[in-house]
Amino acid sequence: MFRQPAFGIALSTLVLASGLMNAPITGQPFTEETTRNQPLFIPSSQAATLTTNFDTNALEKSVFDDINRYRVTHNLPKLTLNANITQQARIHSQNMANGKVPFSHNGFQQRVTAIPLRYNNASENVAVNRGYSNPASQAVIGWLESPGHLKNIQGNFNLTGIGVAANKKGEVYLTQIFISSR
Repeated sequence: MFRQPAFGIALSTLVLASGLMNAPITGQPFTEETTRNQPLFIPSSQAATLTTNFDTNALEKSVFDDINRYRVTHNLPKLTLNANITQQARIHSQNMANGKVPFSHNGFQQRVTAIPLRYNNASENVAVNRGYSNPASQAVIGWLESPGHLKNIQGNFNLTGIGVAANKKGEVYLTQIFISSR
């Protein structure tokens, strides 16, 4: 049975919240694992003034590079960026930023099945933050400090896609999907 996870966003001047969910292994029942990250508060001296102008492609590349750098330093193979996975991650981040869907993993199973790949396993990390000069780095820091998200980052995956979207409020939404392809 599919149950929707409960998520919360802690509000303050600076916000970072994220979650994860494991996708079904094709042909097996759908299971879900959810964790909640505690809000990450950075001293105001490290926070940037609010901006809504972000190069989302550069932020996506930054997440990709940071995650692969982490994996290599922990003797894990690099992930390969996949355009089809990235497209689904971008759509989800854009939908959250535009308010079409709540900040959540809602629709994760549909996102993964829309990717034209055969896979064994899939997971997703999402984050939203505001007020950082480098929101991609802040998302990665939050994910690395959260045991559930770290499990995804360290997981037996070979493909990834990252999508970033910002809105006029200065909120930056990040989605990273991990796939273990066959």
